[in-house]
Amino acid sequence: MCGIGGEIRFDGRSADVAAVARMADAMRSRGPDSDGLVAHGPVALGHRRLSIIDLSTRGAQPMVDSALGLTLVFNGCIYNYQDLRRELEKFGYQFFSTADSEVVIKAFHRWGTRCVERFKGMFAFAIADRDSGVVTLARDRLGIKPLYLAQTPGRLRFASAVRALLDAGEVDTELDRHALHHYMTFHSVVPAPRTIYRGVRKLPPATVRVIQPDGTHTDTVYWNPAFERDPDRASWSERDWQDALMDALRTAVHRRMVADVPVGVLLSGGIDSSIVVALLAEQGQHGLATFSIGFDSAGGESGDEYAYSDLIAKTFETDHHKIHIDSSRLLPAVPKTIAAMSEPMVSHDCVAFYLLSEEVSKSVKVVQSGQGADEILGGYNWYPPLANVAREQTTEAYAKVFFDRSHSDVMKIFAPEYGIDVDVSRQFATAHQSAPGAETAVDAALRLDTQVMLVEDPVKRVDTMTMAWGLEARVPFLDHDFVELAATCPPELKLASDGKGVLKDASRALLPSQVIDRTKGYFPVPGIRHLNGPVLDMVREALSDNAARARGLYRAETVNALLAEPNKTRTTLDANALWQLAVLEMWLQGMAG
Repeated sequence: MCGIGGEIRFDGRSADVAAVARMADAMRSRGPDSDGLVAHGPVALGHRRLSIIDLSTRGAQPMVDSALGLTLVFNGCIYNYQDLRRELEKFGYQFFSTADSEVVIKAFHRWGTRCVERFKGMFAFAIADRDSGVVTLARDRLGIKPLYLAQTPGRLRFASAVRALLDAGEVDTELDRHALHHYMTFHSVVPAPRTIYRGVRKLPPATVRVIQPDGTHTDTVYWNPAFERDPDRASWSERDWQDALMDALRTAVHRRMVADVPVGVLLSGGIDSSIVVALLAEQGQHGLATFSIGFDSAGGESGDEYAYSDLIAKTFETDHHKIHIDSSRLLPAVPKTIAAMSEPMVSHDCVAFYLLSEEVSKSVKVVQSGQGADEILGGYNWYPPLANVAREQTTEAYAKVFFDRSHSDVMKIFAPEYGIDVDVSRQFATAHQSAPGAETAVDAALRLDTQVMLVEDPVKRVDTMTMAWGLEARVPFLDHDFVELAATCPPELKLASDGKGVLKDASRALLPSQVIDRTKGYFPVPGIRHLNGPVLDMVREALSDNAARARGLYRAETVNALLAEPNKTRTTLDANALWQLAVLEMWLQGMAG
């Protein structure tokens, strides 16, 4: 897990090494162990390293393979790298390290851009070919690892974080009106390739981009799972599905233990992270380090789920770390959390992940997390209302239960110069959900959530908050083999038992019933869900700051109404509407600072 960046020139000039060095320095938290920079004419590559596999200098990056004429910067982990290495050795390749990054170089040389189809893992990488001048960028199937782009005439820069691109300089920071619309409609999600900034884009997940020396490029989407029934599984019983999914998850969890350092688990006390702990215990992991977080109560809402995480820790005899954050630590963490975001995210549990990661990073460098199960297996409350909806009416029904607000309500938030006439968010969802490859309305919703909403909210949240403290998070529920299998599972099995029914039933031989049958929980941060006191003062100050007034992003009457009753207006997904506006403004102010 690392931070990568680089510059490619198309105008005959040499790459700006100083700019790439600034990019790498901006990503110090993503790779606190070492750094490196390699420049060759029009291409310069920078890297910050978090040492997980091959801790020696032989695994350092940028990794140059002089014999093959390839230079690599890589972020992530290839879990099956040892199998691939053995295969490549049979073809005559010789290795100078034991790093998975070197396997990426050799695999690229052997199989070209199709090497990504062989990788089981999470990754974003750039490979420069010395002889042809071609640079190849790639991102993993589920977008677990980010890759942001800033292109101007004659030049392309890329990095793992938006902050790095801004520090490099000369980025168009005008706001993208389509992205603003998505942010207020999709619970802060801005689908690739857009970002809030007009001059910053992101490589979509499951995409390989091949860039020629003249700046032209081609994109290849190499993965697009079918959310349809597989005829070969037509005879499967409920038990067959339970067994198959649990076996696939068992493999996914096992894969994510590959490391030359200890691996822990973020244990929320929910079913998803509890299953990860149970499967690791089943595989012989003793004294596994587990970590839970809790906050002070606020607004009549509990701030912890210790009862469940303690039960799992006791059941499986883990080395459990219970981290309680009192109110005095919450306020200082809010601006730091927002500063750590590559894109603004409204979910209140960003602060929880940030503070949890700070504490966990003192003990381990790698953790597994239960993130992603709800989108993959139908665990959210907006899926059941779609169960009897006609396929062609998917987006209309989905919008009612998922969209934060209607197009007209979005336009009531933004000042006229930031508004747009067309409901671009509805258009985006309709295009995605009406495309072939999803059999039912539920399938179409799950596909959108798996390929877009999951990538741009919980996955991004975990990556940015953990990497703010040099902590690598691995997500077994997003193992692409598991996702492909789950995509073909009949929706009624997923929606049973108030969501994730097939997973709940499959886990009954592993987990205490109290955890399986509990009411669905979240990372509770009551001090943000219910704005008052110093946090509300911070919100008020940000929205009345001179920078906010000069930007003029929001209509004054909308902001004033929300500030008058800060906890009254909730979005469809029960987020605080005032917080959603404030996070965007605070993020913009922080990025400009």
